Amino acid sequence: MSNTDFLRIWMIVPVAATLFVLNGCSGGGDSLAGVGSGGTGNISGFAIKGPMGNATVNAYGISSGQIGAQIATATTAADGAFSLSIGSYAGPVMLQVSGGSYTDEATGIVMPMAPGDVMTAVLPTVAAGANTSGIQVTPVTAMAQAMAQHMTAGLTDANIAAANTAMGNYFSVSDILYVRPMNPLVAGSGVGASQDAQNYGMTLAAMSQSARTLGLNTSSTMVTAMMNDAADGILNGRNGTGQISMPMGGMMGASPLSSAAGTTGLVTAMTAFMNSNGNVSGLTFADMAALMNRLNSSNGGI
Repeated sequence: MSNTDFLRIWMIVPVAATLFVLNGCSGGGDSLAGVGSGGTGNISGFAIKGPMGNATVNAYGISSGQIGAQIATATTAADGAFSLSIGSYAGPVMLQVSGGSYTDEATGIVMPMAPGDVMTAVLPTVAAGANTSGIQVTPVTAMAQAMAQHMTAGLTDANIAAANTAMGNYFSVSDILYVRPMNPLVAGSGVGASQDAQNYGMTLAAMSQSARTLGLNTSSTMVTAMMNDAADGILNGRNGTGQISMPMGGMMGASPLSSAAGTTGLVTAMTAFMNSNGNVSGLTFADMAALMNRLNSSNGGI
């Protein structure tokens, strides 16, 4: 095992512990309603870290607040679209995206999602046979999933809703599951977009810019770090009492996540991205002033 592999595994331990379904399922999975029993239930939407093409989307049932059996899998199209047939399953659902590639906002480079990095989203109870469409899986929904998983009683409907709402309030997005982030690499994409979509798209771009500024090999490393940071409900560069570190690649070792990465650091990164040639959205600083002021004055509490 290389030093880089070791550092990545060490860094993602809090998230990997949450997403233990990669290697199995919880004992509660046996009681998941409707698994393997046919039916017409469907969940569709988009995986966005920049649109993620050829990524794997797995859906997992949730029982008694714990992640259980895999209930569906699909591969994303070039624009990040996916569709999952979940049969007659009824209950909360976690979506997990891995692999694939995306056009990184800050660099314009097509990047793979690094091994060990994932994006997630959690949905409160879906009804058996229901068609749930328009779901977005993003770094922000992944942060909400990590937070909900670490709340008392785990991934209950109440905790899922609370974490999704809190993360949306933090980034001034009314509904992180259903608002489609604006893609600032598409010319004029910000013109006519809702404020929610503008805030969402520029938040993701700021995370990408942060990764570029730090010299990370892939910006998915920043996603994992932000998930770990959000898990305890405060963005301060720590997961509980532990400092969050990110592998830099090669022989460069690891870099600590700044205590301001989720507050003033995002404002600095957003400013740099908006001033860059990569931003062709048409948005001005006036369009983003409210969000930037909110982040500047935040203490990191979600």
